[in-house]
Amino acid sequence: MTMTRVQNQVAPGRAPAEGRVSHTLGAGRAFAWMLVVTGAAGLLAAWVITLDKFKLLEDPGFTPGCSLNPVVSCGSVMKSAQAEVFGFPNPMLGLAAYAVVAAIGFALLSRAAFRRWFWLGLNAGALFGVGFCTWLTYQSLYEINALCLWCCLAWVATIVMFWYVTSHNVRHGLLPAPAPVRSFLDEFTWVLPVLHLGVIGMLILTRWWDFWAS
Repeated sequence: MTMTRVQNQVAPGRAPAEGRVSHTLGAGRAFAWMLVVTGAAGLLAAWVITLDKFKLLEDPGFTPGCSLNPVVSCGSVMKSAQAEVFGFPNPMLGLAAYAVVAAIGFALLSRAAFRRWFWLGLNAGALFGVGFCTWLTYQSLYEINALCLWCCLAWVATIVMFWYVTSHNVRHGLLPAPAPVRSFLDEFTWVLPVLHLGVIGMLILTRWWDFWAS
């Protein structure tokens, strides 16, 4: 039984042979640490926002520490309807999701390996996360007209996580993709989150250009 498991497991950081998907798959230390760091960053952001949200519920006049000016105003974001899309404060969802991501990262550091459905589930969760963050970004820029710095930290963590998890699954044959795409991701995965975050940075810059320039 032990021998069978070893034969069916791909060494962390290595892709299975062309056209074959292993029963279980691990990951390299860099990828595992990426999950730990992004999960911890998102968890920190969700924790701080949750605490400030509770303080706002107790005292409507409370001003969060990250409310620095009319644009960077965490309080305005926390008081908006978009901050409770599912009927409870959004960061409470992050408390659970980011903790799971960090736990997966620590498991991978311990040489754990997971089945294909697990990796695809992680990818689906990251896709939901980046989609939700994209919606929240639009709402912050064009509806709420304010930014929350802790929310921005969660956005960065989620975007980095999504692109690297997707790259991992493509490169190891868990998601179908042409050979040129796999080859590109082998060397240049970092380009995707940089471009993604760059676009958001440009949107923020242009949205409040008069404020930043004054």
